[in-house]
Amino acid sequence: MNTHRLISVLLILPTVALFKSCRWVQPKLILGYLVLISIITVLTYWHDKRRARAGSPRVPESTLHFLEFFGGWPIAYLAQQKLRHKTIKRSYQAIFWSIVGLYQYLSLEVIFQWRVLHTFVTLFR
Repeated sequence: MNTHRLISVLLILPTVALFKSCRWVQPKLILGYLVLISIITVLTYWHDKRRARAGSPRVPESTLHFLEFFGGWPIAYLAQQKLRHKTIKRSYQAIFWSIVGLYQYLSLEVIFQWRVLHTFVTLFR
């Protein structure tokens, strides 16, 4: 699956959850936040890649994961692919994909009104 298709599929659940939860927060604020976190994330990835090529001190991975966790994961994925940065390191990718998985899970919970885990637990009683 190519990069753009994968990110499109991964954005379906969070987008639906976002529209469902927009009654609590103004959409303009959410959009503004997402644009800001995306810009900061892509610039941080670019900066880290540039420093890696120059052999300079790097941006801590925890900083990159922090940005991904707080909403920058879609642009982080695209930056990884475009810059060929952090795509091979398995430990990094494990944390990155855990963050993406968490977003998918939380999106399902929002969509189904926080009943996914409850239903799952009930099935195994």
